[in-house]
Order: sequence, then C-alpha cells, then structure tokens
Amino acid sequence: MSQDAAAEGLAVRTDILGEDYVARSLETLTEYRRPLMGLVTEYGWGSVWTRPGLDRPTRSLITIAAMTALGHQGELGVHVRGALRQGITPAQIQETLLQMAVYCGAPAAAEAFATVEAVLAELGYSTEPG
Repeated sequence: MSQDAAAEGLAVRTDILGEDYVARSLETLTEYRRPLMGLVTEYGWGSVWTRPGLDRPTRSLITIAAMTALGHQGELGVHVRGALRQGITPAQIQETLLQMAVYCGAPAAAEAFATVEAVLAELGYSTEPG
C-alpha cells in the first residue's frame, strides 16, 4: 500500500464521512477485513476521490446513484450523510434518486427514497414541501 495514497485516502474519507464514523469503523475492523479496508482507502478514497476531474459533491452524487442502482442501502445511508456534510441539499439528492428511477428502475429508487428519508429524519431534515 502506498503510504501517501493511504494517508490521503484516510484524510478524504474522514473529511467526507466524519471523524466519528471513521473512528467507529476502524474500531470494529477485524484483521480479516483489514486488507479490504486498505484497498478501499488507498485506491478508492486516496486515488479516485482525490483526482482533479470531479469535485467531491459530484463524486458523492455519483456514489449515491451507484448505491441506489446496486441496492446497497447501508452504503447509501453512509454516503447520504457524507453528501449532506459537503453541502449537498436534500433536493439535490431527491433529483438524483428521480434520475435513478428512470435509468435503473422505480423499485430501486423507491428503496433508496426510503433509506434517504430515514437518514434525513435522523439528522433533523424536513422532507415536507415548503
């Protein structure tokens, strides 16, 4: 593992997902899963999320779309929290989910809407119009 990419990846992951989340995930990390976390931290967070071609909010919305399409509700919730930490609005997330309804199907989007609404409610965001 490249120490620079790993360190930078951990810094980006912490910035986006929050110190508490990252600390909890590291505390519960088993030796068996440690190589996977190293790979994701170095290459995902350290090599991809740090590239100059897209800003972090755009990468967050793409990740929300991917988690919706793949049905990974747990990771979707994690990345919704990260997106909100970066200033992405609930309305922008809603638009992303509507886009996914057309391109990956209404059932996937419906599950994603439920996950996002639960995260928004937990964090004190209103999902009511106006």
